[in-house]
Amino acid sequence: MNLLLTVTEIVAPVFLLAAVGFLWVRFGNEYRVQFVTQLTMTLSVPCLIFTALMKTEIEPQALTALSLAAAAAYGAVTILCLAVVRLARLDRRTYLSPIIFGNTGNIGLPLALFAFGERGFDYAVVVFAVMAIYSFTFGVWLVAGGGSPLKALKEPLVWATALGGLFLWQGWQTPAFLTNALTLIGQIAVPLMLITMGVAIARLHPGHLPRAVWLSLVKLAICLGVAAGIGLWFGLDRVALAVLVLQISTPVAVTSYLLAEKYGADADAVAGLVVVSTLLSMLALPLTLAVLL
Repeated sequence: MNLLLTVTEIVAPVFLLAAVGFLWVRFGNEYRVQFVTQLTMTLSVPCLIFTALMKTEIEPQALTALSLAAAAAYGAVTILCLAVVRLARLDRRTYLSPIIFGNTGNIGLPLALFAFGERGFDYAVVVFAVMAIYSFTFGVWLVAGGGSPLKALKEPLVWATALGGLFLWQGWQTPAFLTNALTLIGQIAVPLMLITMGVAIARLHPGHLPRAVWLSLVKLAICLGVAAGIGLWFGLDRVALAVLVLQISTPVAVTSYLLAEKYGADADAVAGLVVVSTLLSMLALPLTLAVLL
């Protein structure tokens, strides 16, 4: 009973904030997703990543192990998901990127914070940073059907990750007034991303729902198995292992839909994946947390 209450207290705020966004637009209120997404991805999230990495008190050895484990997990997930897409004869531009990359920002960060505290949040930021760099290079290349991965160098999020890692490695700190300002900007990221996720889901036009159901289940099984196996192989501590499993197994992100729409993939099919996998996560994530806790 206590475990059920604990899991509910962890998961409920995440989906309640998403419900706020969902109901906001359902009642006819204006919400400019493009503006909020640009604000969070170019300003707030980079500040969040930079300050979290700079201020983290995780031992360098543990941080390196988690970073390598996250990279290895995404590599293994990519290979297995590519095999699924090829065997099912699905369009690679539409389906491969969404089933590789989960919603590690909107859902993963707050869940890690509520479940494991500041230490868990710091670990979650590391996994999120690895995913972001991979997503903005290989992920965009997949959806766009080509192009140079070097375009990712224009992304503030990539630079924030690199600078945060440098400051962490060297033990540097920005002046207190600047740290406080960057921290305040970063703190708006999590609630805004959750509300925006609800808004985006409310406006989606999902398609290919039967396919979305089985793909979401396959994605979840692959991600849970790979993350747990690689985390154990790297010898991660309990919290780091739990955060890795949680982050890798998050549902399809709304940004996958936005990228599909931008680069001419089947956006309705991706919308179906977002909706189905997010609904599935309302059951799967509490069960996962119950095991990890």
